[in-house]
Amino acid sequence: PGRALVAAASRDGVTVRAVRVAGAATGRIGVLVEPGGERSFVTERGAALRLRPEDLRPAWFAGADALHLPAYSPLDQPLGEAGTAPAVLAHQLGILVSVDLSSSAPLLAKGRQTALSLILSAAPDVLFATRDESRALVGGKHEDQLLDLSPIAVIKRGRKGVVVLARDSRKRLRFEVATRPIDAADTTGAGDAFDAGFLAGWIEARHKG
Repeated sequence: PGRALVAAASRDGVTVRAVRVAGAATGRIGVLVEPGGERSFVTERGAALRLRPEDLRPAWFAGADALHLPAYSPLDQPLGEAGTAPAVLAHQLGILVSVDLSSSAPLLAKGRQTALSLILSAAPDVLFATRDESRALVGGKHEDQLLDLSPIAVIKRGRKGVVVLARDSRKRLRFEVATRPIDAADTTGAGDAFDAGFLAGWIEARHKG
């Protein structure tokens, strides 16, 4: 299954950097979609949990504009070290680092302070979260505390659009961005697609100066 996935991604024009872990099965995920499009996952991460920092090659990151990490990757070892090591390298190379909180349950499995420390270790330039993930991490009335973890935080609110928080040395700003609600048959990948679009737009704006 792993080789089939790599081949499919390559046919779609994706440059894949993959490591095969001997003796471990390819990770699997079951996706449950409810009427109305909301989904939940059942995961078996398999070989992914055994990725090591030494499996990564610095040359893979050369020329990259951004490094994007799901926050739950650093929770298990050795995968955790393999998740934070490229963030350090990315900062050294001037590459934008973004982190998505991804899922509140795995993120907080070892406690809020552990989760906060993991995010701070990645030192993200942009932090993505859903409304529920934000509330789980810093509390519903304290969204602006996400700016203690990253200079820009983007809170995804589904049909209600997003909130973009930003800080500099003098002040903190809040922007509420509306969207046009649509009826979605399946929301699987919607958050990842949003992150990709946001980052692509930001990178383009940075290149334009």
